[in-house]
Amino acid sequence: MTRTRRITVRYSAEGGGSGPLTMGQDNMIRCIRRDDPEQINKEAVWPVPAGTDLPAALAALRTLAERHASLRTVFPPGPDGFPARQEVRGEGEFTVRVVEAGPLDERELDRLADDLARTDNAVAFDLAADFPLRCTLVTAEDRPVRMAVVVCHSGADGAATALLIQEWLLLAAGKELPPATARTPLEVAAFESSALGRRRATASLRHWERILRTGPQAVFADSRITGPPDVVSTLILRSREAAEHLAAASLRTGASPSVVLLAAFAALVAHRADQPRLVIAALSANRHRPVMADYIGTLAQDAFLSVDTGLRDLDEVIGHTKAASLAGYWHSTFDADQIWRMIDDIAHLRGSRFARHVVVNDLSLTIPESASEARPAAVADPEISWFPDQRVPVRLMFNILRVNGSLELALLACPQVLDRTEIEDFARGLLAVVRAAATGPVPLAGLEALTAVRPGVREGDWHQVDGSWIDLDAVRELLADVLGADVATTAVRDLDLGAVAVPNTVVPNAVVPNASVTNAAVTNMVVTNVEAPSAAVPNVNVTNTVVSNAVVANVVVANAFVPKAAAPVPKLTARVELTGGRLVAHLWTGTADLEESRLTPLTVHRALVDALPGRDTAMAPHHYVIHRGTIAGPGGGDTGEASVLLEGDGRDPETAARQGQPA
Repeated sequence: MTRTRRITVRYSAEGGGSGPLTMGQDNMIRCIRRDDPEQINKEAVWPVPAGTDLPAALAALRTLAERHASLRTVFPPGPDGFPARQEVRGEGEFTVRVVEAGPLDERELDRLADDLARTDNAVAFDLAADFPLRCTLVTAEDRPVRMAVVVCHSGADGAATALLIQEWLLLAAGKELPPATARTPLEVAAFESSALGRRRATASLRHWERILRTGPQAVFADSRITGPPDVVSTLILRSREAAEHLAAASLRTGASPSVVLLAAFAALVAHRADQPRLVIAALSANRHRPVMADYIGTLAQDAFLSVDTGLRDLDEVIGHTKAASLAGYWHSTFDADQIWRMIDDIAHLRGSRFARHVVVNDLSLTIPESASEARPAAVADPEISWFPDQRVPVRLMFNILRVNGSLELALLACPQVLDRTEIEDFARGLLAVVRAAATGPVPLAGLEALTAVRPGVREGDWHQVDGSWIDLDAVRELLADVLGADVATTAVRDLDLGAVAVPNTVVPNAVVPNASVTNAAVTNMVVTNVEAPSAAVPNVNVTNTVVSNAVVANVVVANAFVPKAAAPVPKLTARVELTGGRLVAHLWTGTADLEESRLTPLTVHRALVDALPGRDTAMAPHHYVIHRGTIAGPGGGDTGEASVLLEGDGRDPETAARQGQPA
């Protein structure tokens, strides 16, 4: 039976003040305001040195607060609700929860501390008021034995948390620390506003721009991708044998263990995605410059990596990954607002929006060895366990937890990419690749034989357009959905029914030559398995029929004409064509007054691009042709040039100018 109490700890330190946000603070606050607490808060169980009593533990926490300005920093909301400044408190207080555990063994204490941390992790921090460490001391007979801690990401990132754990262990054991000499968040913000800081941020923007302009919009684009990611399953793997193989591969190739592991992961992801070029978001602690090595605060932002796996063997991928990592991490300090504007602008210009499918977080240098060694020994090699499913907006996330002594990693996967069985196959396949790399180059052509990972399958009307795999059926669905419920898009091109905009309609195996179906509304009719071989059904008139959501299978209807349906007359029909690697949308409007309809290439393109998030296999067209009247006649070869009212690429001249492209 546990007993809980709360103790208030007061602190007083020299040096308060206020100033602009750092780029890392700005980026993390955006994430905190957008994501659920479980996704952005960071939970952990900190070891407690043997012999530490409760007063010593509380004094150690007080000292941490007084040493580090970031722990005394709050973020009052600005006029629009988003914090515009950071404020460092000279004095204040925080609360520590103390939970008396009673007579529990070591594993039970671990489980209790984990549960306490996980529960606290689901509670959001008040950025304007809260202390950024939410601490719970677990005691046995009033002596601390574990400390469950939840860290607010605006106060400390992973690298800073590792430094705080090291200082906590020394302070709780009664040791004295030298004065803190690292830059404060206010000093970092001042540097970022300097001429050198602005040049570095500009270089980061150019790095992102190059990848956003040329990389594939999505890593995973196949028939299993049916909607945005939602719940992910989380696998945890530990293996001492794999760490030995990784060390051997690192020694043989001259690359760090993390680079070897990232390259093996990238090669296996590319194999599953069935495309050689990957765009990876790697969470960067931004401690690559020595002056920031011992910084306590948050510098975490995305490093943007473009990795080419279309090579001969894993050794070549390792070399390419090393270069891509250096470039990505070096260019990972930026103004988040400018990055998001760039992402939006380039999505508008390309007609495709970058999807943050693959995320890597290398924590191997931020988790102290003492914390890793304090965990219970693995019961198997490899040891595989599962965490509860959680909501994370990624397709695949790879957390590298430890590489020396024991390889420890976490894989979080969306079931549209990998189900639970496939996640375990992927993890074991990754170990197989590392094991093979320990002794020599691994041919990439042999990954399918080496692992149980299988490439994705694309069934239907798939094409590579502007470096991305695109499903033309998804493009047609995009036009149908975005142009409104009273919109029908009709493709009359031989037997191509893929662009018919009748929502929720399945028309398999249909033979409809020379059909003209105009202004029809169809409601809740099911017509299945109708066969009329050799039947003569010419010039059939079916008037005043309401039919939608129809399932029509194996139907043969020749030369049918269905006029004047009993429903509102659609104002728009459309056809999508892929010509010379470019998507062209032909739109026919029944409204003669374009000003009344507000139908222009620009308005249509903007609406389509705005609807792209979550549609990873679709793309907005490169060109739009707006016609007067109804869709071109049977056969679809005639686009009705004489009826063209407007045409253009739909791109906004101001957006093009902002991104340095000709209008």
